Amino acid sequence: MTSIAAKTRERLLDVARQLFVSNGVERTTMNDIATASDKGRRTIYTYFKNKKEIYDAVIEREADGIVSRLKDVVESDLAPIDKLRKFIKARFEIVDDTISSSSTTSQLISYITFDYKRLERIRHMAVQKERELFRLILDNGVLDGTFDAGAAANLQPVYQMIFQGVDLCRLRNSYESVGVNPDTICDEVTEFILSRLVKN
Repeated sequence: MTSIAAKTRERLLDVARQLFVSNGVERTTMNDIATASDKGRRTIYTYFKNKKEIYDAVIEREADGIVSRLKDVVESDLAPIDKLRKFIKARFEIVDDTISSSSTTSQLISYITFDYKRLERIRHMAVQKERELFRLILDNGVLDGTFDAGAAANLQPVYQMIFQGVDLCRLRNSYESVGVNPDTICDEVTEFILSRLVKN
């Protein structure tokens, strides 16, 4: 795809996202997207077969946006231990940034206000992407001899459960009610995970 084609596609997705948030997916038509993006219907159909395909692309882009910081960490040249530390820190920051944002253009907040099912679909896709990125760090650490293979295999589902709890506590602002200090929880989770993973 050329840079002009890529920019056109991104423009269509930006416009579609704004219309989906303001009008709802069901009430947004291909004509609405064409008009708002200053493109003809023929241009839209060059990139997308139908509205569902546009919607799916918007959802995927939202999920990609959520995990982009994590992907940057995984693609860095850091050693596995440092990569894991940075990955977990970035994961906490993503939760904080998303929830504390009051912007109507925030990646998730706008979806919360208009459709919980769509929010869940974005979250589920982001979790799948995050899981794969976390697995890559573990695999690299096992390959270079830093991480224990058995611990790495067992840690993947535990990691997901830890962050479901973190997400819920952050959403409800209830760290203290479950006896957790929000100022130290990131370091505590990091040290817990590394203490299970790193070979002695």
